[in-house]
Amino acid sequence: MSGKNWDRVPIDAQSVDAPLSLAAVFLVVTVGGDRAALSKVASVLGQLDDLVKNVGFRDLSGRLSCIAGIGHDLWARLSPDGRPRELKPFAPIDGPVHSAPSTPGDLLFHIRAERSDMCFEFERILLSSLGGSVTVVDEVTGFRYFDARDLLGFVDGTANPTGPDLPASALVGDEDADFAGGSYVVVQKYLHDLGSWAETSTHVQEEIIGRTKIDNIEIDDDDKPRKSHKSLATIEDDAGNEYDILRDNMPFGRPGQKEFGTYFIGYTRYLWVIEKMLQRMYVGEPPGAYDRLLDFSTPHTGTTFFAPTRPMLQKLAKPQ
Repeated sequence: MSGKNWDRVPIDAQSVDAPLSLAAVFLVVTVGGDRAALSKVASVLGQLDDLVKNVGFRDLSGRLSCIAGIGHDLWARLSPDGRPRELKPFAPIDGPVHSAPSTPGDLLFHIRAERSDMCFEFERILLSSLGGSVTVVDEVTGFRYFDARDLLGFVDGTANPTGPDLPASALVGDEDADFAGGSYVVVQKYLHDLGSWAETSTHVQEEIIGRTKIDNIEIDDDDKPRKSHKSLATIEDDAGNEYDILRDNMPFGRPGQKEFGTYFIGYTRYLWVIEKMLQRMYVGEPPGAYDRLLDFSTPHTGTTFFAPTRPMLQKLAKPQ
């Protein structure tokens, strides 16, 4: 897959623009309320870079990486004197038919590699290091599905920014200089009704997604009263400027449990961009014309984090 948008840059800790991978683990935890738990978590965050190197060195071609995202409440505990301008808890959305819940989460660990065993080993050591200071509230193991498709059969992530557009879309800039280089992260775990989806004709599926299923060609639905998922997820400001986000979604599932899903993870320079995207999906544009994909895909989690730069993470890890 050389030359595709998942072959981006060499990996290291806190590298938002690391290559899209064959395997991933999405780990969300809460942190105990006592000072000992906070101190332990800060210590592990300070050692995260070394842990990535120690595990990743076993196979450099495995391209192991880990991004730590910090939630609003934990940020206030680690750094009470200041936080990223837009950082706040995930706001639940109640649409006319579907809703997006807000769920707990102090820390997100987005672990990526070309080998699932490296993700497993890193997570095992990480959780052993954190010990009783955290409680796991969500843990999802993702995988690349054929040619970067989701379990609905469509290519995912086609609209991701590349080249110089990537940092401009995903990384905070001079508008919040103290936190420049970091990124807001929103995660949602969606479960799909594959039975109902399979009963839907390919033509209707394509209208819902906004792309052809086989060859991934964009469908123009500008003149249609009901917009596709692709169109509703395209965000522009009043001047017509388009704002991209960096998606690193991955399929996951347990066929024996009839569990089939997509883990949505979006990195963005401006949190409002993802918030507006979700409002358009759940409320509709115009109101009531919600994203029909939600008739088949149900969110079970919703949490917001901020992934700081490595120097900022090191600073947060120092005792206050």
